[in-house]
Amino acid sequence: MAVTQEDIARAGVVGAGGAGFPTHVKLSGKADTVVLNAAECEPLLHKDKELILRDAPMIVEGLARAMSLVGAKEAVVGVKAKYAKVIEAMNKALRPNMRIFPLPDVYPSGDEFILVYLTLGRVIAPGAIPLSVGAVVMNVETARNVANVGTTPVVDKYVSVAGAVANPCTVCVPLGTSLAECLELAGGATISNPAYVVGGAMMGRLVPTLDAPVTKTTGGLIVLPEDHFVVQRKSWDWNKTMRVGRAACDQCSRCTELCPRYMLGHPIEPHRAMRSLGFNANREADVAGTQFCCECNLCSYSSCPEGLDPRGVNHQNKARLAAEKKRWVNPPFDPSRADLLMPYRKTPTGRLMKRIGLDGFVNHGPLSGEPYQPKEVHIALRQHIGAPCSPVVNKGDVVTRGQAIAVRPVIDGKVALGADIHASINGTVVDVSPEYVKIAAVS
Repeated sequence: MAVTQEDIARAGVVGAGGAGFPTHVKLSGKADTVVLNAAECEPLLHKDKELILRDAPMIVEGLARAMSLVGAKEAVVGVKAKYAKVIEAMNKALRPNMRIFPLPDVYPSGDEFILVYLTLGRVIAPGAIPLSVGAVVMNVETARNVANVGTTPVVDKYVSVAGAVANPCTVCVPLGTSLAECLELAGGATISNPAYVVGGAMMGRLVPTLDAPVTKTTGGLIVLPEDHFVVQRKSWDWNKTMRVGRAACDQCSRCTELCPRYMLGHPIEPHRAMRSLGFNANREADVAGTQFCCECNLCSYSSCPEGLDPRGVNHQNKARLAAEKKRWVNPPFDPSRADLLMPYRKTPTGRLMKRIGLDGFVNHGPLSGEPYQPKEVHIALRQHIGAPCSPVVNKGDVVTRGQAIAVRPVIDGKVALGADIHASINGTVVDVSPEYVKIAAVS
């Protein structure tokens, strides 16, 4: 079945991780290759691998649709070489002009820029996107959702629940299900002092409670003791990051030497950003490159021998530069650096897990049973980059699973960037606000 970009937008497909870039926009350009991101390099997360093991033909169908839309002649599936069963499942489903690229077990191999370099040997310039080198990157769950266009819109989400839980697993829940219910599906926490990280241990965020709902970009829920290294580091505020960095950074430059984007030839030098904490005269020159930081956290969690937070400094300055609308136009770029450095400075995932204290947790997450049916859902109206969707239902309306409840608004005569949102359960709308639509299940 042929689908259009508008079909994909109406079905609500966005990137199933990260910032949730609308997939119909990504598939509006022209590229010679589609890269399927099955690297899943964040420690303890397994949902993409589990989906491949169960739904490889469906994922390949979504990949084929993406190829057709962008005019690609080839598709490459980037998956870690150590996952032999995953590779076997994909190989059985692959079609002509599709191939597997076995990835090394390193972090962050799932970063789009790193993935394109590893699989295609192409280096994306700072500030550019994969399309600039003829590639489109999509992840496994997104491809699966593209395959469902015309049948089922995006109403469910797969979430890995890991860490200090009774039964680490991957759960399928309707959008709007609370994170607390996801934890219950994994048997609950096994510790008395739990802290919660939503997303991955490296790039995820610490949350105070599990009241928030699952959205289209929720990929993982990791439970850790409140005194765990990862929790403590994510608890640092800017004042502590600045104070400790100013006092202890000795400019060894290991953060820069092991920075994945620096190795690609980008002008990102975390040690110079750290220097700016104490030498304000050169501040702008030292922090200009922070706008190209991918915030993988490798510098802060692994590379720095002093346990400082270069990523936090990059993030603060990156946000400030964006607020001031300062953009480095035509920055220096040395793509030859990738071949010189990248093969010799990879960070093994196993070593990283040991360094940040995750090696003691169960490192698997099998799919768990049938899709969960909650009693109510709080469906967020902003689940993607762009403008929040506008609700098209009212309190008291009876809705069915898959029915559109919010659509992209028209702003200045144009449909805003985004993707439509649908009811994830059958039920009654009990509340509508600018942020959420709350639906109670039919009793």
